[in-house]
Amino acid sequence: MLSRRSVRIKVMQLLYMLNRDEQLAFPDLVKEYNDGIWKTYELYILHLYLLLKIAQYAEKDAANRAAKHLPSDEDKAFTPRLYSNPCTQSLANHKEFLNIVAKYKLNQDIDNDHVRVMYNAFADTPEYKAYLALTEPTNEEHAKILLELYRVLLANDLFIEISEDHYNNWPDDESLVVGAIKKTLKAMPVSGEFYKEFEPADETVREFGEQLLRKTCQEDLALFEQIEPTLKNWDADRVAVLDMIMLKMALCELLHFPTIPTKVTLNEFVEISKIYSTDKSKDFINGILDRLMKKLLKEEKIVKEGRGLIE
Repeated sequence: MLSRRSVRIKVMQLLYMLNRDEQLAFPDLVKEYNDGIWKTYELYILHLYLLLKIAQYAEKDAANRAAKHLPSDEDKAFTPRLYSNPCTQSLANHKEFLNIVAKYKLNQDIDNDHVRVMYNAFADTPEYKAYLALTEPTNEEHAKILLELYRVLLANDLFIEISEDHYNNWPDDESLVVGAIKKTLKAMPVSGEFYKEFEPADETVREFGEQLLRKTCQEDLALFEQIEPTLKNWDADRVAVLDMIMLKMALCELLHFPTIPTKVTLNEFVEISKIYSTDKSKDFINGILDRLMKKLLKEEKIVKEGRGLIE
């Protein structure tokens, strides 16, 4: 689930924390990094479990309708198929998934009133009513309504509030989590260890992310000394803190990660600067990295493995 860009962003944020708080020790940063990586996965599990609990509320809806003194035709025709269908049931009966939910204690954090409110918001949608009117919906149609439920939840203030309350990384990881949930729902009914696809991979997390964090910290002064001469008319003390952190990380990649193409490094940090730094940062980062690359290539200090890794 985690891309190298998301790993770069997490490392950048930790280096910014270190800049703001010099009392932080490197082991604390590594722990914070690994905790943050797994929080993204935990958020994926939370969203799946919330979907399951909201779908399960259809049974309560059915009971409430049946208990009415004068039920309407719509009440009489209602079925809790949002929960009882094979797709949702594949998740409800998946012991390993439920064990992960229990491991993170997510089943203790769900407020039933919140579930009711979110279900009722979805129950009023024309898509849900059209789904209930289907005579014999297919698994594809069951999966489609679960995707629609998730789409509605992503625009629901309460759902967003729950996500942000549980995880302060939600704004950064939203696209990753949403993409993983959609992929899971489209593949329903689930089976086997479907969730393992979205666990943090060692190659991305440790071999790249942790090493990038470690190397950038260890060589902070040396990296700065290489960057400073390329600033030209820029005063190093006036360079935005995040811009300097991104330059150090990018230079670290160029020098110490032989399998990452130089063009990829440059493009990635230019893109990250668009999101996290000032309006002028994109051009600044691009210009400084371009100068650094030309200088280092001339000095034969950039060594890449494989063809096409230097451009």
